[in-house]
Amino acid sequence: MSDYILSCCSTVDVTEDFLRSRDIEYVYFNYNVDGEACRDDFGRTNSPAQLYARMLAGADVVTSQVSVGEYQEFWRPFLDAGKDVLHVTLSSGISGTYNSACTARDLLRDEYPDRRVVVVDSLCASSGYGMLMDRLASLRRKGMGLEELAAWAREHRQEVQHWFFSSDLTFFVRGGRISKVAGVAGGLLRICPVMDVAPDGSLAVIEKIRTKAKAERRVVDIMRETAFGGEGYTGRVFLCNSECADDARDVAAMVEQAFPQMDGTPQVFDIGATIGCHTGPGTVALFFWGDAAGRKSAAR
Repeated sequence: MSDYILSCCSTVDVTEDFLRSRDIEYVYFNYNVDGEACRDDFGRTNSPAQLYARMLAGADVVTSQVSVGEYQEFWRPFLDAGKDVLHVTLSSGISGTYNSACTARDLLRDEYPDRRVVVVDSLCASSGYGMLMDRLASLRRKGMGLEELAAWAREHRQEVQHWFFSSDLTFFVRGGRISKVAGVAGGLLRICPVMDVAPDGSLAVIEKIRTKAKAERRVVDIMRETAFGGEGYTGRVFLCNSECADDARDVAAMVEQAFPQMDGTPQVFDIGATIGCHTGPGTVALFFWGDAAGRKSAAR
């Protein structure tokens, strides 16, 4: 057992069982559906199907980051038990939760002068964030100390490759990422935008692919171009989806065929409520390890 706690936010978009198996603690994000306060609690409050059905029916959804007070309440039991904490947050390019975590850390310093809380901005999102946490948990189990692990996370976080596509632009239009005119045209032309997480941790539309089948093939081609080792890639692969598991499984099958030396089989997860409130249904994301600089060359 490590002498420090490794923790994250529930926006890692893996499962609670996965986090428990890796000895990772987690704090919940929040969201609101038509005035009802909810926790992003891995689908217990609203299953993905329930959430998207409500959204498609016109429900007003708003997400809320972890507050300063919630971080303090979350960390205090660990600090009281004499444990230090390494907390890795959802990307600052998507949420202000990193700043809240830093403020909570600073407020706890006087209360716990002999303990350390170290906060790292993942610059990652969804199951890509989960993939980073998975690697950090492995390094901790191998004996890496808190400060060394935090430094490793900062050095390697942009090697997590994030490639998304969506067959339903409704909520990208509502959120302002795609204009209403472009959304209507995209729907008529069956456009599936391919998106990446930019170096600053924000989400960016990279390409506009016509038809979902072509978008599925394109993200696998991008993996060939940017993954460490190309088709000889030996790392892990995560995928996530918002109520389109068949599409995610199609991509997973293509990945298995293209990368026979990968570590295990692709793991497929649900997109959680926080990210799902912004994507709506119909989004698939592919995550793997690759050259951070290679993301720019893959975009065209």
